[in-house]
Amino acid sequence: MIETILNYPLSRDRLIDLLSSSGEEEKALFDYSTATKLKNVGNEVYLRGLIELSNICDKDCFYCGIRKSNNNITRFTLKYEEVIESVKYAYEKGYGSIVIQSGERSSRSFSDKIDKIIRESKKITNNNIGITLSCGEQSEETYLRWFESGADRYLLRIETSSEELYKKLHPKDTLHNYTNRRNALELLRKTGYQLGTGVMIGLPFQTTEMLADDLIFMRDLNIDMCGMGPYIEHTKTPLYKFREQLPITTVRLGLALKMISLLRILMPDINIAATTALKVLDQKATEKAIAIGANVIMPNITPLFYRKEYLLYENRSEPLFSFEDELALLEKRLETISHRIGYNKQGNSKHYTKNWSRCIPE
Repeated sequence: MIETILNYPLSRDRLIDLLSSSGEEEKALFDYSTATKLKNVGNEVYLRGLIELSNICDKDCFYCGIRKSNNNITRFTLKYEEVIESVKYAYEKGYGSIVIQSGERSSRSFSDKIDKIIRESKKITNNNIGITLSCGEQSEETYLRWFESGADRYLLRIETSSEELYKKLHPKDTLHNYTNRRNALELLRKTGYQLGTGVMIGLPFQTTEMLADDLIFMRDLNIDMCGMGPYIEHTKTPLYKFREQLPITTVRLGLALKMISLLRILMPDINIAATTALKVLDQKATEKAIAIGANVIMPNITPLFYRKEYLLYENRSEPLFSFEDELALLEKRLETISHRIGYNKQGNSKHYTKNWSRCIPE
Protein backbone atom coordinates (compact mmCIF):
# COMPACT_ATOMS: atom_id res chain seq x y z
CA MET A 1 0.00 0.00 0.00
CA ILE A 2 2.85 2.42 0.71
CA GLU A 3 4.11 1.73 -2.80
CA THR A 4 0.67 2.69 -4.09
CA ILE A 5 1.02 6.13 -2.52
CA LEU A 6 4.59 6.48 -3.76
CA ASN A 7 3.64 5.52 -7.31
CA TYR A 8 0.94 8.15 -7.56
CA PRO A 9 1.96 11.78 -7.79
CA LEU A 10 -0.03 13.73 -5.24
CA SER A 11 -2.18 15.47 -7.80
CA ARG A 12 -5.43 17.13 -6.81
CA ASP A 13 -7.38 14.01 -7.77
CA ARG A 14 -5.06 11.80 -5.75
CA LEU A 15 -5.36 14.09 -2.73
CA ILE A 16 -9.15 13.83 -2.96
CA ASP A 17 -8.88 10.04 -3.09
CA LEU A 18 -6.58 9.90 -0.07
CA LEU A 19 -8.78 12.25 1.95
CA SER A 20 -11.56 9.72 1.39
CA SER A 21 -9.35 6.72 2.20
CA SER A 22 -10.08 4.18 4.91
CA GLY A 23 -8.85 0.81 6.10
CA GLU A 24 -5.56 -0.40 4.65
CA GLU A 25 -5.15 2.57 2.35
CA GLU A 26 -5.53 5.02 5.25
CA LYS A 27 -3.05 3.00 7.31
CA ALA A 28 -0.57 3.06 4.43
CA LEU A 29 -0.99 6.83 4.17
CA PHE A 30 -0.27 7.28 7.86
CA ASP A 31 2.70 4.89 7.72
CA TYR A 32 4.19 6.88 4.86
CA SER A 33 3.68 10.28 6.51
CA THR A 34 5.16 8.90 9.74
CA ALA A 35 8.29 7.82 7.90
CA THR A 36 8.43 11.15 6.05
CA LYS A 37 8.18 13.06 9.31
CA LEU A 38 10.84 11.07 11.13
CA LYS A 39 13.23 11.41 8.20
CA ASN A 40 12.80 15.19 7.89
CA VAL A 41 12.04 16.59 11.36
CA GLY A 42 12.70 13.67 13.67
CA ASN A 43 10.88 12.65 16.84
CA GLU A 44 11.39 15.89 18.76
CA VAL A 45 8.30 17.93 19.63
CA TYR A 46 8.60 21.68 20.15
CA LEU A 47 6.64 23.62 22.74
CA ARG A 48 4.85 26.90 22.10
CA GLY A 49 3.50 28.43 25.30
CA LEU A 50 0.13 29.87 24.27
CA ILE A 51 -0.79 33.23 25.81
CA GLU A 52 -4.32 34.40 24.97
CA LEU A 53 -3.83 38.14 25.21
CA SER A 54 -7.36 39.38 24.59
CA ASN A 55 -10.80 38.22 23.45
CA ILE A 56 -11.70 41.68 22.12
CA CYS A 57 -12.15 41.43 18.37
CA ASP A 58 -13.17 43.87 15.65
CA LYS A 59 -14.33 41.05 13.40
CA ASP A 60 -17.64 39.20 13.30
CA CYS A 61 -16.78 35.84 11.71
CA PHE A 62 -19.80 33.52 11.71
CA TYR A 63 -17.95 30.57 13.31
CA CYS A 64 -16.06 32.24 16.15
CA GLY A 65 -17.06 32.45 19.80
CA ILE A 66 -15.27 35.76 20.40
CA ARG A 67 -16.87 37.47 17.39
CA LYS A 68 -17.74 41.12 17.96
CA SER A 69 -21.50 40.52 18.13
CA ASN A 70 -21.33 37.86 20.84
CA ASN A 71 -22.61 39.65 23.93
CA ASN A 72 -22.56 36.52 26.09
CA ILE A 73 -18.91 36.74 27.09
CA THR A 74 -16.94 39.05 29.32
CA ARG A 75 -14.27 40.85 27.31
CA PHE A 76 -10.74 41.01 28.71
CA THR A 77 -7.21 42.03 27.89
CA LEU A 78 -4.29 40.74 29.91
CA LYS A 79 -2.26 43.36 31.66
CA TYR A 80 1.24 43.88 30.31
CA GLU A 81 2.67 42.57 33.58
CA GLU A 82 0.58 39.40 33.37
CA VAL A 83 1.89 38.67 29.89
CA ILE A 84 5.49 39.17 30.94
CA GLU A 85 5.02 36.88 33.94
CA SER A 86 3.69 34.20 31.58
CA VAL A 87 6.72 34.68 29.31
CA LYS A 88 9.05 34.30 32.30
CA TYR A 89 7.23 31.14 33.34
CA ALA A 90 7.55 29.66 29.86
CA TYR A 91 11.25 30.44 29.65
CA GLU A 92 12.02 29.06 33.11
CA LYS A 93 10.17 25.82 32.32
CA GLY A 94 12.11 25.23 29.12
CA TYR A 95 9.60 26.36 26.53
CA GLY A 96 11.64 27.45 23.54
CA SER A 97 8.86 29.67 22.20
CA ILE A 98 5.65 31.46 23.05
CA VAL A 99 2.58 32.34 21.00
CA ILE A 100 0.79 35.64 21.54
CA GLN A 101 -2.77 35.14 20.30
CA SER A 102 -5.51 37.71 20.27
CA GLY A 103 -8.76 38.80 18.74
CA GLU A 104 -8.15 40.94 15.67
CA ARG A 105 -7.57 44.61 16.46
CA SER A 106 -5.61 47.27 14.64
CA SER A 107 -5.59 50.28 16.95
CA ARG A 108 -2.35 52.11 17.69
CA SER A 109 -2.59 51.24 21.39
CA PHE A 110 -2.89 47.54 20.53
CA SER A 111 0.08 47.71 18.17
CA ASP A 112 2.14 49.53 20.79
CA LYS A 113 1.33 46.96 23.46
CA ILE A 114 2.32 44.03 21.24
CA ASP A 115 5.55 45.81 20.34
CA LYS A 116 6.37 46.42 24.00
CA ILE A 117 5.67 42.76 24.84
CA ILE A 118 7.95 41.54 22.04
CA ARG A 119 10.84 43.77 23.08
CA GLU A 120 10.60 42.93 26.77
CA SER A 121 10.19 39.20 26.10
CA LYS A 122 13.39 39.15 24.08
CA LYS A 123 15.19 41.24 26.71
CA ILE A 124 14.33 39.11 29.74
CA THR A 125 15.23 35.87 27.92
CA ASN A 126 18.51 37.12 26.45
CA ASN A 127 16.92 36.93 23.02
CA ASN A 128 16.47 33.18 23.43
CA ILE A 129 12.68 32.86 23.41
CA GLY A 130 11.02 32.42 20.04
CA ILE A 131 7.92 34.58 19.48
CA THR A 132 4.97 33.65 17.30
CA LEU A 133 2.23 36.22 16.78
CA SER A 134 -1.34 35.36 15.88
CA CYS A 135 -3.01 38.75 15.91
CA GLY A 136 -4.84 38.87 12.60
CA GLU A 137 -4.67 41.24 9.67
CA GLN A 138 -2.54 44.32 10.19
CA SER A 139 -0.92 46.98 8.05
CA GLU A 140 2.42 46.34 6.36
CA GLU A 141 3.91 48.98 8.65
CA THR A 142 2.72 47.12 11.75
CA TYR A 143 3.98 43.74 10.50
CA LEU A 144 7.39 45.27 9.85
CA ARG A 145 7.49 47.05 13.20
CA TRP A 146 6.77 43.84 15.13
CA PHE A 147 9.24 41.87 13.05
CA GLU A 148 12.01 44.39 13.61
CA SER A 149 11.25 44.34 17.34
CA GLY A 150 11.94 40.61 17.43
CA ALA A 151 8.85 38.59 16.46
CA ASP A 152 9.97 35.45 14.63
CA ARG A 153 6.81 33.87 13.26
CA TYR A 154 3.31 34.89 12.31
CA LEU A 155 0.28 32.62 12.11
CA LEU A 156 -2.60 33.98 10.03
CA ARG A 157 -5.11 31.27 9.26
CA ILE A 158 -6.84 31.55 5.92
CA GLU A 159 -9.54 29.22 7.41
CA THR A 160 -10.43 28.09 3.87
CA SER A 161 -8.73 28.72 0.54
CA SER A 162 -12.12 28.58 -1.20
CA GLU A 163 -13.37 32.11 -1.82
CA GLU A 164 -16.89 30.72 -2.18
CA LEU A 165 -16.78 29.09 1.24
CA TYR A 166 -14.94 32.04 2.80
CA LYS A 167 -17.84 34.31 1.85
CA LYS A 168 -20.30 31.96 3.59
CA LEU A 169 -18.27 32.14 6.80
CA HIS A 170 -17.97 35.93 7.02
CA PRO A 171 -20.09 39.09 6.77
CA LYS A 172 -20.11 40.83 3.40
CA ASP A 173 -18.04 43.91 4.16
CA THR A 174 -14.54 45.25 3.63
CA LEU A 175 -13.38 44.04 7.05
CA HIS A 176 -13.99 40.41 6.05
CA ASN A 177 -12.45 40.31 2.60
CA TYR A 178 -10.93 37.17 1.10
CA THR A 179 -8.49 39.05 -1.12
CA ASN A 180 -7.28 41.13 1.82
CA ARG A 181 -6.68 37.95 3.81
CA ARG A 182 -4.57 36.44 1.04
CA ASN A 183 -2.70 39.70 0.54
CA ALA A 184 -1.89 39.81 4.25
CA LEU A 185 -0.20 36.42 3.95
CA GLU A 186 1.93 37.75 1.10
CA LEU A 187 2.89 40.79 3.19
CA LEU A 188 4.01 38.53 6.02
CA ARG A 189 6.14 36.51 3.63
CA LYS A 190 7.64 39.70 2.19
CA THR A 191 8.43 41.03 5.68
CA GLY A 192 10.49 37.97 6.53
CA TYR A 193 8.46 36.10 9.14
CA GLN A 194 8.33 32.35 9.34
CA LEU A 195 4.93 32.19 7.68
CA GLY A 196 2.09 30.14 9.10
CA THR A 197 -1.49 29.58 8.08
CA GLY A 198 -4.15 26.93 8.47
CA VAL A 199 -7.72 25.89 7.80
CA MET A 200 -10.77 24.53 9.57
CA ILE A 201 -11.69 20.97 8.68
CA GLY A 202 -15.22 19.59 8.56
CA LEU A 203 -17.09 22.87 8.08
CA PRO A 204 -20.68 23.10 6.86
CA PHE A 205 -20.71 23.52 3.05
CA GLN A 206 -17.11 22.22 2.82
CA THR A 207 -16.29 19.50 0.29
CA THR A 208 -13.39 17.07 0.06
CA GLU A 209 -12.37 18.92 -3.09
CA MET A 210 -12.08 22.14 -1.09
CA LEU A 211 -9.83 20.41 1.45
CA ALA A 212 -7.59 19.13 -1.33
CA ASP A 213 -7.39 22.68 -2.65
CA ASP A 214 -6.46 23.87 0.85
CA LEU A 215 -3.45 21.53 0.81
CA ILE A 216 -2.40 22.76 -2.62
CA PHE A 217 -2.87 26.37 -1.49
CA MET A 218 -0.53 25.89 1.47
CA ARG A 219 2.04 24.10 -0.65
CA ASP A 220 1.98 26.80 -3.33
CA LEU A 221 2.13 29.59 -0.75
CA ASN A 222 5.31 27.87 0.46
CA ILE A 223 4.41 28.19 4.14
CA ASP A 224 6.86 27.43 6.93
CA MET A 225 4.34 26.24 9.51
CA CYS A 226 0.72 25.21 9.78
CA GLY A 227 -1.93 25.20 12.49
CA MET A 228 -5.12 23.50 11.32
CA GLY A 229 -7.75 21.45 13.06
CA PRO A 230 -11.35 20.30 13.08
CA TYR A 231 -14.17 22.81 13.12
CA ILE A 232 -15.87 22.80 16.54
CA GLU A 233 -19.22 24.54 16.70
CA HIS A 234 -20.20 27.30 19.15
CA THR A 235 -23.83 27.83 20.14
CA LYS A 236 -23.58 31.64 20.08
CA THR A 237 -22.55 31.92 16.43
CA PRO A 238 -24.58 32.13 13.21
CA LEU A 239 -22.93 29.00 11.80
CA TYR A 240 -24.36 26.91 14.63
CA LYS A 241 -27.73 26.67 12.88
CA PHE A 242 -26.06 24.51 10.23
CA ARG A 243 -24.77 21.97 12.76
CA GLU A 244 -26.95 19.22 11.27
CA GLN A 245 -24.78 19.40 8.15
CA LEU A 246 -21.59 18.65 10.08
CA PRO A 247 -19.78 15.35 9.61
CA ILE A 248 -19.91 13.21 12.75
CA THR A 249 -16.99 13.75 15.12
CA THR A 250 -15.11 10.60 14.09
CA VAL A 251 -15.24 11.70 10.45
CA ARG A 252 -14.05 15.22 11.32
CA LEU A 253 -11.19 13.79 13.36
CA GLY A 254 -10.25 11.39 10.58
CA LEU A 255 -10.24 14.20 8.03
CA ALA A 256 -8.07 16.36 10.30
CA LEU A 257 -5.52 13.58 10.73
CA LYS A 258 -5.43 12.89 6.99
CA MET A 259 -4.93 16.60 6.30
CA ILE A 260 -1.92 16.60 8.68
CA SER A 261 -0.58 13.42 7.10
CA LEU A 262 -0.91 14.70 3.54
CA LEU A 263 0.57 18.11 4.32
CA ARG A 264 3.58 16.41 5.91
CA ILE A 265 4.09 14.43 2.69
CA LEU A 266 3.63 17.53 0.51
CA MET A 267 5.88 19.72 2.69
CA PRO A 268 8.25 17.38 4.56
CA ASP A 269 10.26 19.95 6.54
CA ILE A 270 7.68 22.48 7.76
CA ASN A 271 6.40 22.74 11.32
CA ILE A 272 2.88 21.36 11.86
CA ALA A 273 0.99 21.93 15.11
CA ALA A 274 -1.24 19.43 16.85
CA THR A 275 -3.93 22.00 17.61
CA THR A 276 -6.01 22.10 20.79
CA ALA A 277 -9.27 21.59 18.86
CA LEU A 278 -8.25 17.99 18.13
CA LYS A 279 -8.56 17.07 21.82
CA VAL A 280 -12.21 18.13 21.86
CA LEU A 281 -12.98 15.21 19.57
CA ASP A 282 -10.57 12.66 21.07
CA GLN A 283 -8.44 12.87 24.22
CA LYS A 284 -5.68 10.93 22.46
CA ALA A 285 -5.81 13.00 19.29
CA THR A 286 -2.63 14.91 20.17
CA GLU A 287 -0.57 11.73 20.18
CA LYS A 288 -2.26 10.54 17.00
CA ALA A 289 -1.46 13.80 15.21
CA ILE A 290 2.14 13.84 16.42
CA ALA A 291 2.68 10.24 15.39
CA ILE A 292 1.62 10.76 11.78
CA GLY A 293 3.00 14.22 11.03
CA ALA A 294 2.73 17.04 13.58
CA ASN A 295 5.78 18.22 15.54
CA VAL A 296 4.56 21.23 17.56
CA ILE A 297 2.33 21.42 20.64
CA MET A 298 0.94 24.62 22.14
CA PRO A 299 0.20 24.20 25.87
CA ASN A 300 -2.00 26.99 27.14
CA ILE A 301 -0.19 29.09 29.75
CA THR A 302 -2.76 31.90 29.93
CA PRO A 303 -3.61 32.76 33.56
CA LEU A 304 -6.49 30.47 34.52
CA PHE A 305 -8.79 33.33 35.53
CA TYR A 306 -9.19 34.40 31.88
CA ARG A 307 -9.44 31.01 30.18
CA LYS A 308 -13.22 30.63 30.35
CA GLU A 309 -13.75 33.80 28.31
CA TYR A 310 -11.47 32.87 25.41
CA LEU A 311 -13.76 30.33 23.81
CA LEU A 312 -13.33 30.33 20.05
CA TYR A 313 -15.38 27.12 20.22
CA GLU A 314 -17.15 25.26 23.02
CA ASN A 315 -16.21 22.17 25.01
CA ARG A 316 -12.57 23.21 25.08
CA SER A 317 -10.60 20.94 27.39
CA GLU A 318 -9.30 22.63 30.50
CA PRO A 319 -6.29 21.55 32.60
CA LEU A 320 -7.02 19.13 35.39
CA PHE A 321 -3.65 19.74 37.02
CA SER A 322 -1.10 22.50 37.45
CA PHE A 323 0.84 23.70 34.40
CA GLU A 324 3.86 21.72 35.65
CA ASP A 325 1.86 18.51 36.09
CA GLU A 326 0.26 18.93 32.67
CA LEU A 327 3.71 19.20 31.13
CA ALA A 328 4.91 16.11 32.96
CA LEU A 329 1.83 14.23 31.73
CA LEU A 330 2.50 15.40 28.19
CA GLU A 331 6.04 14.02 28.42
CA LYS A 332 4.71 10.61 29.41
CA ARG A 333 2.11 10.61 26.65
CA LEU A 334 4.74 11.43 24.06
CA GLU A 335 6.97 8.64 25.36
CA THR A 336 4.24 6.15 24.43
CA ILE A 337 4.78 7.07 20.77
CA SER A 338 8.58 7.30 21.08
CA HIS A 339 8.71 11.09 20.97
CA ARG A 340 10.31 13.64 23.28
CA ILE A 341 10.01 17.34 24.03
CA GLY A 342 12.71 19.63 22.67
CA TYR A 343 13.21 21.73 25.77
CA ASN A 344 14.93 25.12 25.48
CA LYS A 345 14.78 25.02 21.69
CA GLN A 346 12.93 27.52 19.55
CA GLY A 347 12.18 24.79 17.04
CA ASN A 348 12.30 27.07 14.02
CA SER A 349 11.02 25.73 10.74
CA LYS A 350 13.66 23.83 8.80
CA HIS A 351 11.79 24.84 5.68
CA TYR A 352 12.35 28.49 6.57
CA THR A 353 16.02 28.16 7.46
CA LYS A 354 16.61 26.34 4.18
CA ASN A 355 14.94 29.09 2.16
CA TRP A 356 16.29 32.17 3.96
CA SER A 357 19.94 33.11 4.07
CA ARG A 358 19.89 34.70 7.51
CA CYS A 359 20.96 32.45 10.33
CA ILE A 360 18.53 31.86 13.18
CA PRO A 361 18.92 29.71 16.31
CA GLU A 362 17.81 26.11 16.37
